[in-house]
Amino acid sequence: MQSNPFFPEIKGNFGFGCMRLPSKLGNIDYSEFEKMVDKYLESGFNYFDTAHGYHRGHSETAIRDCVAGRYPRERFILTDKLTDPYFKKKEDIRPFFESQLNDCGVDYFDFYLMHAQDRHNYVKFKKCSAYETAYSFKEEGLIKHFGISFHDRASVLDMILTEHPEIEVVQIQFNYIDYDDPLVESRKVYEICEKHNKPVIVMEPVKGGNLVNLPKDADKLLRALGGGSNASYAVRFAASFPNIAVVISGMSNMEQVNDNTDTMKDFRPLDSAELEAVRKVRAVFRKLSLVPCTGCRYCVDENNCPKDIRIPEMFSSLNIHEAFHDWNTGYYYNTTITGAGHSKASDCIKCGKCEKVCPQHLHIRDLLEKVAETFEK
Repeated sequence: MQSNPFFPEIKGNFGFGCMRLPSKLGNIDYSEFEKMVDKYLESGFNYFDTAHGYHRGHSETAIRDCVAGRYPRERFILTDKLTDPYFKKKEDIRPFFESQLNDCGVDYFDFYLMHAQDRHNYVKFKKCSAYETAYSFKEEGLIKHFGISFHDRASVLDMILTEHPEIEVVQIQFNYIDYDDPLVESRKVYEICEKHNKPVIVMEPVKGGNLVNLPKDADKLLRALGGGSNASYAVRFAASFPNIAVVISGMSNMEQVNDNTDTMKDFRPLDSAELEAVRKVRAVFRKLSLVPCTGCRYCVDENNCPKDIRIPEMFSSLNIHEAFHDWNTGYYYNTTITGAGHSKASDCIKCGKCEKVCPQHLHIRDLLEKVAETFEK
């Protein structure tokens, strides 16, 4: 197993995400989780990622009972996060942080991240001096590394990293479907991390499991390579970039643990044939789009939309939602797309100016009704 070039205490480059733990009768299945933890650690890895909101607060206590309570502290690396709903003012942050340490059964966190940063909640984090407060935990020895997880456009990340050079690591959504997607901007976000010399932690490399059960034509492309599961190609794609420190996969059963650890124990980047197959898989997904929008932006440029509705981004989000049934599309709709003063799909006044200039002759007004029905319930 290769040593981690960014953080020597991390073994390998593969992490155990604790947002989708095995469940039984609506609760975390401790017996199964313990077996998965044992297998993961025995395979030579040691990085666990959690947050207070995962499993309605029970992910942290599962870490306490199944990891921290069964292994010496030096055996595992643990990341936790400061999440928006759990503090209202600066004075709330330390008590919440201390409750997280207690829930996880540890005296310190190896990594502590400002959670799900975007242009909106960043304002609150700044107002509450959250970055400064969390960084003081590092100075006290309560955390070893300070960073952020991020969900927004590349320009927003550039701003945050410019304002906070003390950030040591950035966690981003990164997979081969989102790589060049204009909504998520995975590639551009990754390049901002490179610009600021920040190592990257990858979340959602398999897009919430959606890159496992592929459409028939896409599945054939990967099967023709002659080895490896669909998930393995997705994880390896994410890990193939030079600035990636860790790729995290949220694992729900032993089969996933076995597949991922077998894949990453002797990690090798995707070769040219595998990259070409992934490119073709991406093309298959593009063909699935219910809205054949090319992103030309004629509909919104030159004041063609008097309500400033971000039509191409909305159609991209709708297509991703239909292809993956992914909750992230709703999140992006309500933050990136309709945030910062931009209108919602339901704000359309049906003037028809967009349809007059659309080269694809789309019935945009009708499609915006579908967008509103999908994301504004």
